[in-house]
Amino acid sequence: MTDLAITILVAGALAASGFATYRLVAGPTQADRVVALDILLAAAIALCIAAALATARTVFLDVAIGLALVAFVATIGWARLIEQAPQGRDRPGGPR
Repeated sequence: MTDLAITILVAGALAASGFATYRLVAGPTQADRVVALDILLAAAIALCIAAALATARTVFLDVAIGLALVAFVATIGWARLIEQAPQGRDRPGGPR
């Protein structure tokens, strides 16, 4: 049962990473890219938890906690940066 849960967790994290990578590249706004990066970090956290479950080592949980803290601070930082950016510059072909 645990092996099935770990497999589902890894598959879901990889699928989320694929979709987030597409959104990171395709864009169209900076906010989309920030959310995509946040999803990639959440998928990395899920993979750390899967590694902790698979190996029964708690060191991966410490890594997951560290990634969660970095993800939170990075998202807040990017949100502030986008908020201070001039309006209309986050879309290609938009007004400058």
